[in-house]
Amino acid sequence: MHATLPLLVDTDFPPIRRGRLETLQVNLGYRCNQQCLHCHVAASPRRKEIMDRRTVDQVLEFLVRSKVATLDLTGGAPELNPHFRSMVGAARAAGVHVIDRCNLTILEETGQEDLAEFLAGQGVEVVASLPCYLGENVDRQRGEGVFVDSLRALTRLNALGYGQPGSGLVLNLVYNPQGPVLPPAQCELEADYRRELGNRYGIRFNHLLVLINMPIQRFGSTLVSRGQFTAYMTLLRQAHRADNLGSVMCRSLISVDWRGHVYDCDFNQMLALPLAAGGRTSVHISRLDPSALAGRAIRVADHCYGCTAGQGSSCGGALE
Repeated sequence: MHATLPLLVDTDFPPIRRGRLETLQVNLGYRCNQQCLHCHVAASPRRKEIMDRRTVDQVLEFLVRSKVATLDLTGGAPELNPHFRSMVGAARAAGVHVIDRCNLTILEETGQEDLAEFLAGQGVEVVASLPCYLGENVDRQRGEGVFVDSLRALTRLNALGYGQPGSGLVLNLVYNPQGPVLPPAQCELEADYRRELGNRYGIRFNHLLVLINMPIQRFGSTLVSRGQFTAYMTLLRQAHRADNLGSVMCRSLISVDWRGHVYDCDFNQMLALPLAAGGRTSVHISRLDPSALAGRAIRVADHCYGCTAGQGSSCGGALE
């Protein structure tokens, strides 16, 4: 795999600083039951990295100590971590809102037959990857048969109340482009998703989150291999909007890797760029003082243009 960090570190991206910490995003491991072309984590069934019990407990301790409102669980497939359910239960018992970044097909895996019921019982918000409402596009990006499995999973979630009015069970879908292009307007694409998934399959959901593909890890390496990296970075730079700087996710979020080390965002984690507050060395969640984060500089590089291009992009979708 081509390393993209050397192509990104020399940057003129504007300096930004942290606001109030609202979200603790935790990567529970890089193991996944899928291997997607666009994956900025380079997750796959062959990855062995997984957060252990001790680190899970340290994350939960920080969650209580910091009074963060939202725990955002990601991977890989976060549900493959053996401590996923106990972590969710502990966070919910503490009154913390929990997000599960779910690839949908994990609900069809052996040993996960009751996962959907568990998520519903805990009131977990499901943010589900579905990069298109057309089966051929999904299977091209994520693997043969993924679209059909995803539809089955969505049908199960709907039956439990997810995406249904008045249920309180939030189901958001996630779109990302097929290649090195900017995504369409989020509101217009959401209408297309709602119409096509509803009319064809009876699927309901709350919102569509539109993300920009980041030029790092597997997707970045593919761009380098195809000679498209420079052109894609030019596209992101030219589409940069200064208005997006005030709402980029790194101002209110920190990212924790499977070892407990802290980063300004998930993308910096994948590039091994430590939390700016820690200088050149990484800070462990067990030693992080949440009160010292506000106002701190955020570590930036050229990939940050992926968050400010066009309508903007974050883990919560477009910034506009």
